[in-house]
Amino acid sequence: MAEPLKTLVDGVEVEVPNSIPAIRDALPEHRREEFDREINAAGVHEIHAVMRHWMLESVPDPAADAIMDRLAREEAERAGAE
Repeated sequence: MAEPLKTLVDGVEVEVPNSIPAIRDALPEHRREEFDREINAAGVHEIHAVMRHWMLESVPDPAADAIMDRLAREEAERAGAE
């Protein structure tokens, strides 16, 4: 299997999946069906562009993750106060 690539997102090094199965696994479940359709429809001249698009789509975003974690904590605190 292909070695993951690495990039920086907001100064944090993250791995970028580098194969069709790895990209699919890294995507949220609700995006996998669309990925499957696009990757399976791509011809030889489009496959690289389609893979690059979905590779970027699957890259973790530490800043966004931190915001989602904070929102989940705040929601849990509100629910506990009710």
